[in-house]
Amino acid sequence: MTQPPPLEITGAGLRRGDRQLWSGLDLTVQPGELVAVLGPSGSGKTTLLRAILGLEPLSEGGIRALGEPVRGRGNRRIGYVPQQRPLPPETALRGRDLVALGVDGHRFGPPLTRRGEAQRVDRLIDAVGAREFADQPVGLLSGGEQQRLRVGQALADDPRLLLCDEPLTSLDLANQQAVVGLIDRHRRDTGAAVLLVTHDINPVLGKVDRILYLANGRFMLGHPDEVLDSHVLTELYGVPVFVLRAGDRLVVVGAPDAEESHHHHEHEEPRA
Repeated sequence: MTQPPPLEITGAGLRRGDRQLWSGLDLTVQPGELVAVLGPSGSGKTTLLRAILGLEPLSEGGIRALGEPVRGRGNRRIGYVPQQRPLPPETALRGRDLVALGVDGHRFGPPLTRRGEAQRVDRLIDAVGAREFADQPVGLLSGGEQQRLRVGQALADDPRLLLCDEPLTSLDLANQQAVVGLIDRHRRDTGAAVLLVTHDINPVLGKVDRILYLANGRFMLGHPDEVLDSHVLTELYGVPVFVLRAGDRLVVVGAPDAEESHHHHEHEEPRA
């Protein structure tokens, strides 16, 4: 029996007060596909992920994740990598404890009392290259090290659908490449579908299959070359926008931020 796509969004719309963030969104993400979600602040990128997780009700339309309608309780079978926010230095967890939350965080009682669970944590730590710092206090680790551990936590249940919300924010280039490599390897090895929100397309440009660009209450969906085009983004924003190449990087100039007064930005500068 053929399995349904990991993610199916049909006729979806979302309003915030009297403002329409987006409407009429149809998106099916196939196994092994990586779709990047771009757009200015306030365009509804993170809200879209919350809707898929069942944490934000749609104004219209529907979402099916892993073959089932989304519920308001969240779904442990969906992996989730949050934005990189440094944990306080006094956080009373080791690196492996953070990963372990993805394995046994839904259970009561002492963590990792089962040998199989401890072995699973060790395999995840190795998979994300965290062996050297797995037993150190997590609050003393660098942002990149913490984010590797969060990826390990998100992969604990071998998710068929992985949602990533600005996972590269505040990371240096080397750690951006490391985290992107981990996500890309997981979807290639397991066939998981990935929806990745980012304010900078450049670190993932070579991995992305399609781009969903949200702006001005509208959206554009297609191959990167189709979406990251001056004419397309000008039509989407309703003002002149230019897509320029600077070496191996793309720069978008003239795209107004949805909530601020900036009128020029690179994809690496606006925040979700």
